[in-house]
Amino acid sequence: MNNPQSSLSVNNTSLTPKAPQVGFVSLGCPKALTDSELILTQLSAEGYQTSKSYAGADLVIVNTCGFIDAAVKESLDTIGEALAENGKVIVTGCLGAKQDGVGKNLVQSIHPKVLAVTGPHATQEVMDAVHTHLPRLHDPYLDLVPQMVSAAGIKLTPKHFAYLKISEGCNHRCTFCIIPSMRGDLVSRPIGDVLVEARALFESGVKELLVISQDTSAYGVDIKYRTGFWDGKPIRSRTLELTQALAELADQYSAWIRLHYVYPYPSVDELIPLMATGRVLPYLDVPFQHSHPAVLKRMKRPADGEKNIERIRAWREVCPQIVIRSTFIAGFPGETQEEFQHLLDFLEEAQLDRVGCFAYSPVEGASANALPGMLDASERDARREQFMQVAEAISVKKLEKRVGTTMQVLVDSAPAMGRKGGVGRSYADAPEIDGVVHLLAPQKISKTLKVGEFTRVQIVATQGHDLVGLPI
Repeated sequence: MNNPQSSLSVNNTSLTPKAPQVGFVSLGCPKALTDSELILTQLSAEGYQTSKSYAGADLVIVNTCGFIDAAVKESLDTIGEALAENGKVIVTGCLGAKQDGVGKNLVQSIHPKVLAVTGPHATQEVMDAVHTHLPRLHDPYLDLVPQMVSAAGIKLTPKHFAYLKISEGCNHRCTFCIIPSMRGDLVSRPIGDVLVEARALFESGVKELLVISQDTSAYGVDIKYRTGFWDGKPIRSRTLELTQALAELADQYSAWIRLHYVYPYPSVDELIPLMATGRVLPYLDVPFQHSHPAVLKRMKRPADGEKNIERIRAWREVCPQIVIRSTFIAGFPGETQEEFQHLLDFLEEAQLDRVGCFAYSPVEGASANALPGMLDASERDARREQFMQVAEAISVKKLEKRVGTTMQVLVDSAPAMGRKGGVGRSYADAPEIDGVVHLLAPQKISKTLKVGEFTRVQIVATQGHDLVGLPI
């Protein structure tokens, strides 16, 4: 009975079924992470356990990213590594939906030994593949007991913050993006389901809820803002009403609500008063991508650069403390020097707090690749570098203005109860994409720090893109 392939382990008096072990690798963006959490929740509900190593797993699931070339390479390399070390691999995620140049599945053409391939948000398809290649053991005792899984499900983030996905897919057809071809058109979750999950997350100890989707502003468009129900009361399926309900929930648990992927539609203006009163974090993640109208037209973006400046000004009039994060593309096909300078001028005028920039990457399948005027890779990289120099100079000045102020910080790390300091984030810092607040050791012996709790700090210095704060 010591055979490692045996599905039974021996106890002194009984034979206990050994739960099948599944290795799991999650790559890509927060939206892919929530897909992974759904799959892991279902696996757990059905009695599967997760393995911390390829060698200890009966099979491996790899949730892939396929947005840009670097992500494709990382995903393919990870699949190859899992095949080499385990041999039984199921692939899901955005890369699973991509085809190669001759119309065959890209993953299967490169790694023909994978057991199954699905696209993104395909929990049932993944589970079907798992059932086929690793059937769950029948236990006549445990199978009589219903599996209890929280409405919050299994989360891959630290206990004190979590992502809440409110919709899937996107109705836009931006020429640089292939996400709709992989994730489909917009599909909004029922508003009651979203709020049930949000409450469960708060009850589990979450202190920061990060609202995500492909297009948060468009929530409910596909269902014509249908009226749903929450706690027995009617509620409209629209971003404003959803955010108001989330804010009310968060207030009961003294938690934060942070909005991501918010397109600058006029309807967003209605959210700003919620930020001004503190009911929602005064933080907007708005993917502008460019500023010049001609470039935005070639990108097929639903916004105009000049109107965006006006909108930013209006937001700041209502909520002066608002922090705006955005992403941009430098070197888009056909981008002239004049159009690029327009982008730099926009950045100087907009004075955005947090900015990321990508040099245009000709992702396979993107219609922008066929546009005339493709720039050399070296020129694209040079423009990105120039853009980031301007952005970083703005960021440094903004951070310096915070020195001497007092801020509330959510503690992410606090070794030895924070007696030697720690790391946290202010309302201006989303996890993993923005800066942090380096926490000094408290001066009071009685003052301690605890992960997942808030603390007040006095900002005493800047450190690159980060702040340094003294707990008070």
